[in-house]
Amino acid sequence: MITVEEALAHVLSLVAPLEAEPTPLIEAAGRVLAAPVVAQRNQPPFPSSAMDGYAVAAAEVAPGDRFTVIGESAAGHGFAGQLAEGQAVRIFTGAPVPEGGQRIVIQEDVRREGDQITVGETPDTAAYIRPAGGDFAVGHALPAPRVLSPTDLSLIAAMNCPVVQATRRPVVALIATGDELVMPGEAPLPDQIIASNSFALKALFEAHGAEVRLLPIARDTRESLTTVFGLTEGADLIVTTGGASVGDHDLVGDVAQSLGMERAFYKVAMRPGKPLMAGRMGAAAMVGLPGNPVSSIVCARIFVVPMLRKMLGLPFGPVPRRTATLAVDIGTNGPREHYMRARIEDGRITPFDRQDSSLLTILSSANCLMVRAPGEGPLKAGSPVDYIAFGASD
Repeated sequence: MITVEEALAHVLSLVAPLEAEPTPLIEAAGRVLAAPVVAQRNQPPFPSSAMDGYAVAAAEVAPGDRFTVIGESAAGHGFAGQLAEGQAVRIFTGAPVPEGGQRIVIQEDVRREGDQITVGETPDTAAYIRPAGGDFAVGHALPAPRVLSPTDLSLIAAMNCPVVQATRRPVVALIATGDELVMPGEAPLPDQIIASNSFALKALFEAHGAEVRLLPIARDTRESLTTVFGLTEGADLIVTTGGASVGDHDLVGDVAQSLGMERAFYKVAMRPGKPLMAGRMGAAAMVGLPGNPVSSIVCARIFVVPMLRKMLGLPFGPVPRRTATLAVDIGTNGPREHYMRARIEDGRITPFDRQDSSLLTILSSANCLMVRAPGEGPLKAGSPVDYIAFGASD
């Protein structure tokens, strides 16, 4: 049995960053930018008005100043002429400032009569002109790697870049195993249960940038497992759930090895999740997760998500931990690192009393995992403890 740190190092050694591919901007949301995006134009491309009002050729205006309106500048329809002293151009927010314009007198500060405007008693002193390139200039770069957000897409579009280089999504082949499993909506026999792990894992992996292929349930026979493994061609990562222990019906490891898997390790000193297997099968990495729902989901968060981040070219490593204050007394931990389902509120963390690895209701109610070191002694309320927060993608 190896430590969590050793197991993570092993699984990370099984994968490498994937190649980049040209990706249309319209399809780039949530993708990982693999190369910097460089602006092709200035933004704004011309001096523009920050307010509705009148562009004038005066750096300053005083109460009672009068100007003759000689035209209009609107967004997409600029004024082609040049402003001279005593002249004004009606202008709207975002429109190009006419040549010779030095300031915008906002419309609230003038009185207009025909083609004449008169400055009021207390005119604003701001110029309200946005300089060309005031947001960004040609050559400005959006750095990589980064997960492209909606605001990133807006910036890239303004840079006039319709295509970006994005890291290819890792293809994950997801296989649930076991004679006891049926899909939701099917009629289970008295000794069967619903396959639930696959739906949490598919959502988790997709939220972290993967393309997931949910394969048919593999039954507890060599023939069925061999057939389903045959459907994983083209995957970058194969993830199985169940069948990774040492029982008479736990055949995943044996069948995978008969198909060429090079096993890196088998057991990890963690709770939940001791029966965990990893290795390589041909061109793909493989991780065999436990069958118990909580064990499966916790191990996926601790081991598989960092693998996906490495494949996507993002910073990777142990899942970040934070520190909170324990709200209750707790006893001595066992010999394995324990990831306890817990709730944190106002900086105080409370582990659930029931920590059985089959209890999905507890996991669904938790908003974090409290982490205890192997053999850690009893802790009093008020002690600092480490935890892993659940995010929107967990």
